[in-house]
Amino acid sequence: MQSFDFYNPVHIVFGEGRIKNLATLVPAGSRVLVLYGGGSVKKNGTLDEVNSALAGFTTFEFGGIEANPGFETLMRAVELVKAEKIDFLLAVGGGSVLDGTKFVAAASVYEGDDPWDILTSFGAKITAALPLGAVLTLPATGSEMNNGGVITRYATHDKLFFGSNKTFPKFSILDPVKTYTLPPRQVANGVVDAFTHVMEQYLTYPADAPVQDRFAEGLLQTLIELGPKVIATPHDYQVRANLMWAATMALNGLIGAGVPQDWATHMLGHELTALYGLDHAQTLAVVLPSMLQVRRADKRAKLLQYAERVWGIREGDEEARINAAIANTREFFESVGVKTRLPDYSVGREAIDRVLGQLEKHGMTQLGEHRNVTLATSRQVLESCF
Repeated sequence: MQSFDFYNPVHIVFGEGRIKNLATLVPAGSRVLVLYGGGSVKKNGTLDEVNSALAGFTTFEFGGIEANPGFETLMRAVELVKAEKIDFLLAVGGGSVLDGTKFVAAASVYEGDDPWDILTSFGAKITAALPLGAVLTLPATGSEMNNGGVITRYATHDKLFFGSNKTFPKFSILDPVKTYTLPPRQVANGVVDAFTHVMEQYLTYPADAPVQDRFAEGLLQTLIELGPKVIATPHDYQVRANLMWAATMALNGLIGAGVPQDWATHMLGHELTALYGLDHAQTLAVVLPSMLQVRRADKRAKLLQYAERVWGIREGDEEARINAAIANTREFFESVGVKTRLPDYSVGREAIDRVLGQLEKHGMTQLGEHRNVTLATSRQVLESCF
């Protein structure tokens, strides 16, 4: 196992009806900006619950944060924060709203000339941030218990990651009931997103880290078990609760501590989303099986472990077992309704050169756990997505 630092200060408040706890979680006397997305939190009553819990506070609202949170939109929130002297931010929604709120928290007190530098430095230039909390309505990204986010600049098709210990939420409220009204597409996306987060930290090469491996394998098996159930039984509290917690645990830093990590699938996926508007999870479902296939030699030992421990594949020679594990991964994504080929999303082969151009522009030319995923390798992966 590698040396590591693990730090996660997020207070998780889990269970039905916990939104009422906002009254004690938000510091007394705060001027609170509530940020949300397309308006579903208004339709399903979540925003009303939030406002009721914050009745003793001075509150403001900012809606319209996109599914891929836009820099331009978030900078309007920054202007509101400064104008109204906001001192606490509350994200109400899914990972996109959380990511956007983290950026607003940092950009609102950024002392540099251009807040876009927060993204181009991947968060390294963040020296301070406003405190923030979250009410999660969509289990998927793990943003409720980590310090990172991904922001898109639509004018230039740039989609970049940032992270800083200054942007951990102070608390996150996780009420599984708030997921009942989600469209099946968003629920399925959440399953794929969480699954791929685990894979990026787990399926690399052996690092003599059995705690992390077994934890990761348990999360993968749980997601495989829950996937069909969360689609079929949207009002099953236990199923939704377990999905919500699995998605949180998939990216709160625990299973990635002390082990090599990949993230090449995400980097290619980000470019596909920025260029073609695909859902984040859709790009992951397309790229991951192809990434495993193209890089099977580097990942051989872990692929065999994955085949046996996660899928129970023990028969056949090594190549056959690896083939079956990759095929099962693709079939799992398809089984929850997320397609795994670019033509399924009306994306043609011209995408290959466009994505490669963006990867080069963003310096993504040596990706993966071995830093050997070159543009040539990325081309092979993209060609395999058709």
